[in-house]
Amino acid sequence: MSLIVMKFGGSSVGDAERMKRVANRIVERKLEGHGCVVVVSAMGDTTDDLIDLSKQLCPGTPPAREMDMLLTTGEQVSVALLSMAIHSLGHAAVSFTGWQAGMYTEALHGKARISDIRPDRIRDAIAAGKIVIVAGFQGMTEEGEITTLGRGGSDTTAVALAAAIEADVCEIFTDVDGIYSTDPRIVKCARKLSEISYDEMLELANLGAAVLHPRAVEYAKNYNVQLVVRSSFNHNEGTNVKEEAAMEQGIVVRGIAYDKNVARISILGVEEKPGQLAKVFTALANAQIDVDIIVQSGVQNGLADFSCTVSLSDQEKALQVIEGIRPEVGFRQVTSETNLVKVSIVGAGMVSTPGVAAKMFEVISELGISILLVSTSEIKTSCVIENDRLNEVIAALHSAYGLDTDQAVFVGGPSERR
Repeated sequence: MSLIVMKFGGSSVGDAERMKRVANRIVERKLEGHGCVVVVSAMGDTTDDLIDLSKQLCPGTPPAREMDMLLTTGEQVSVALLSMAIHSLGHAAVSFTGWQAGMYTEALHGKARISDIRPDRIRDAIAAGKIVIVAGFQGMTEEGEITTLGRGGSDTTAVALAAAIEADVCEIFTDVDGIYSTDPRIVKCARKLSEISYDEMLELANLGAAVLHPRAVEYAKNYNVQLVVRSSFNHNEGTNVKEEAAMEQGIVVRGIAYDKNVARISILGVEEKPGQLAKVFTALANAQIDVDIIVQSGVQNGLADFSCTVSLSDQEKALQVIEGIRPEVGFRQVTSETNLVKVSIVGAGMVSTPGVAAKMFEVISELGISILLVSTSEIKTSCVIENDRLNEVIAALHSAYGLDTDQAVFVGGPSERR
């Protein structure tokens, strides 16, 4: 008997009818002779609704521990209902919270990392012939505190469980039928990829492609988990995420991603001397703030300006941290800017192909759009621009790199040829 981990996102279980469809899909795999472990997210917009409710009762920043207590209830609803739906089809199922499933994390509320998995109860339930339903996105510290893994953490739960129980495959079901060259909601002629390498997918996920969580891809790569992304609405072939992926002839850029969760922070008039950047970014790191692009301008009169990007959710906290070290660093002013988006191109073939980044700059320039920040690596180039013309930029880049197709794009319903 092969062992399969199946993960269904919030849109896939967004209402009773979709929940029934998912239950039937799981039972199909069970009847094929597979052992099934299913990881589920909260239904639809449940998490957003809970966050909004918390803000009504606790303006400002609610206690992180209590937010984890609140948000984990969304997945508990999903696993219980899905287990009931499977029982109604005549099959045995059991639902587990993250901590019942043996998911242990570090002691960090809101975006904890998995530290250990002890899946004894899962293995026992599988041995008893039951379908196991596990709440994604959550775990527990060694001290018994409930934690969450951050947005997209259900993907990480699924892949980590697949590694822990040595599953044959981990299938991520979503409202699109695979991984596309860009967001098919923006570009209707996007190219569906039959396969993509772990490294390319990790870059796309880190750069804003929402179809997979970056930490899930890290787990898959580190533990060699066979990962497939496919639709919960049809039985089309999905996209295989693997160690090495075949490159299509003439296709150097494999994907275009974007991230609207960007704020630029500029620190102006910093005295130019060794250790200044270290002080700033050590303080930000100690506050658990991730910094992305960093750019320092030229030095004038012994003073320098530099900018960095952080997530919008960390913007105010980052400004407070930087203001807190003003006496130590000594700068003239700190400013921030929103309404930005980071657009990125990704492809393993970029490293050996001259002019790929230059074409990106040229396309954006021809649209009359200013590039505010740039970041590059061997397989990606990112530009931060103003958000107002994002769709136009994505479409132009997609055409410029020869990614347009006439294939059917599927998004959460019957596929259409556009």
